[in-house]
Amino acid sequence: MEEKSFQELYAEESAKENKLGKTVTGKIISITRQGEIFVDIGYKADGIIPKKEYSSDENANPADRWKVGDSITADVVKQNDGLGNVLLSYRRYKNRESKKELEKNVKQNTIFEEPIIEASEKGFVVKIEDTRVFIPLSLSGMPRGEEPKNYIGKTVKFRITEYSPKEKRVIGSIKSVQEEEKQEKLKEFWENAEIGKKYKGTVVALSSYGAFVDLGGVQGLLHVSEISWVRNVKPEEILKQGQEIEVTIIDLDKENKRVKLSYGEKGPNPWNQVDSKYHIGDIVTVKVNKMMPFGVFVELEPGIEGLIHISQICMRKIAKPEEELKVGQHVHAKIIELDKENQRIELSMKDIEGTSEEYKEEIK
Repeated sequence: MEEKSFQELYAEESAKENKLGKTVTGKIISITRQGEIFVDIGYKADGIIPKKEYSSDENANPADRWKVGDSITADVVKQNDGLGNVLLSYRRYKNRESKKELEKNVKQNTIFEEPIIEASEKGFVVKIEDTRVFIPLSLSGMPRGEEPKNYIGKTVKFRITEYSPKEKRVIGSIKSVQEEEKQEKLKEFWENAEIGKKYKGTVVALSSYGAFVDLGGVQGLLHVSEISWVRNVKPEEILKQGQEIEVTIIDLDKENKRVKLSYGEKGPNPWNQVDSKYHIGDIVTVKVNKMMPFGVFVELEPGIEGLIHISQICMRKIAKPEEELKVGQHVHAKIIELDKENQRIELSMKDIEGTSEEYKEEIK
């Protein structure tokens, strides 16, 4: 064999040394059962990526992603691994490229989506590739009273608000993304909301005068009068907090951001059929619902009430209705006035007093 010149040997050795610390791309020629990747890098020795230099995840299997013939890029770690192969690290290359991509995304205020891997009273931890991101509880958007550890495994959207990798300080915020999404929902709602439009909503609060229903970032008032046709009904008798219901917008004030709703299961107005069911002169059985100084309100049926004036309760003069009646009592009365348009019915017990023994009996 012709001996190589000093210059050729020097150039060859320099080429070897120059590969150290560089990034090379080659074709995969085999993947062993142990997870080692052999790569043709166009040099007299093949490159090898040991499993520990493939990924920090011990369970990662190169064969799940790569196959023979694929191109792969890695960093040169050693010219000789002791067995004549060039030692390569895909993990180092990937981590470096991931950090570049991460820095780019941080500058662009990108929204990330990753699962929570750790949780404590201080906050959450998520990972972007090999970069740990800490999300303080104050920026987690988690409602008060909930257990942080219940969130482990849950995928969340977040932004990185502080990025100092040298100090190993990477801070994220779920809350900022939630606020942005909330504002987008509000904008969309007010742009598309109109009277008569139906929504699926969730009851978030109950009060004596009605219920507040969340329509997706916007809360509307469902007044007690729009929950049921029955007067004096309590909202909690019909609805429960957290219940999903169908509602319809009946009033809308976009300027002051107010919405009034009606309940989908309230049903048709019973007053629509009142003139076909009741007539002046009819004797009906009613229930005493409410005492007033001037008389009593009685229920003919759910949603239809009438008034028996104090002067129409009995033949004798009384100072207050309680002298003859009590709330919850059922009595007979005669319809003496019916005004469908104004939803008013007046009745009289006095008019049937003494006309028949049947009507003297107290109804159970």
